Amino acid sequence: MSLPSVLAAARPIDGGFTATIPADWMQGRTSYGGFSAALALAAAQGLADDLPPLRSATVNFVGPLAGEVTVRARVLRRGKNASWISAEVTGEAGVGLTATFVFMGPVEASTLHLHDVPMPSYAVPLDQAVPLPETAGPSFAPNFERRFAQPRSEVKMPEILWWERLRDVQGLDPMLALILLADALPPGVMPLTGPAPVSSMTWLVNLLTPLPETDDGWFLLQAKGNYAEKGCSSQDMAIWNTRGEAVAVGMQSIAVFG
Repeated sequence: MSLPSVLAAARPIDGGFTATIPADWMQGRTSYGGFSAALALAAAQGLADDLPPLRSATVNFVGPLAGEVTVRARVLRRGKNASWISAEVTGEAGVGLTATFVFMGPVEASTLHLHDVPMPSYAVPLDQAVPLPETAGPSFAPNFERRFAQPRSEVKMPEILWWERLRDVQGLDPMLALILLADALPPGVMPLTGPAPVSSMTWLVNLLTPLPETDDGWFLLQAKGNYAEKGCSSQDMAIWNTRGEAVAVGMQSIAVFG
């Protein structure tokens, strides 16, 4: 069941909606993080029709979410150029996710131009990338098409680099689709650990474009682990479109139980 279908079936409530997380969007005993974050963003977007583009999201994965959930958002502040909206997703076990979204319009007087997030030079081009097995990965994986973008190597590095796209984005807001996609990679440290239980704790995403655009829905996703000690790991993340333009960067804290 696609996110557009879930949102279409959602029941409106004050400040948000109630919805049911489908089994094919689960990751173990909880919802896939990108799906829960996308629900929170949808509630935030629903508070006003005139919000500027999303430019930053801070997400806390507090606890498991499954089955029917309640999604509510509230305005923290609306300024002349930027708006802050918080959102919360709760389920039977209590609060599962909290998020703060920053929406910001262009500052026409600014003359600063800096675009220093180059696509990895070693990335395998999309048309040469080998597809991942459709049966590989967690329960939510079949919602994506995935291709290996990292050249084969015997050296294990704390990095994962895949081309990915959503199978169903019909009628979905492009920014909502990007947030849904942005958390789809395994942790960057996974090549060092092999299969192991993991749990995302926090996630920060900065959007580098007011409108994500690419060809045929494909984006290049990168997760690079930079720290792991006693089960706590940290990673940098980035996303590029098919033209090599960076559309988002981020950081994530992940608990690794292995």
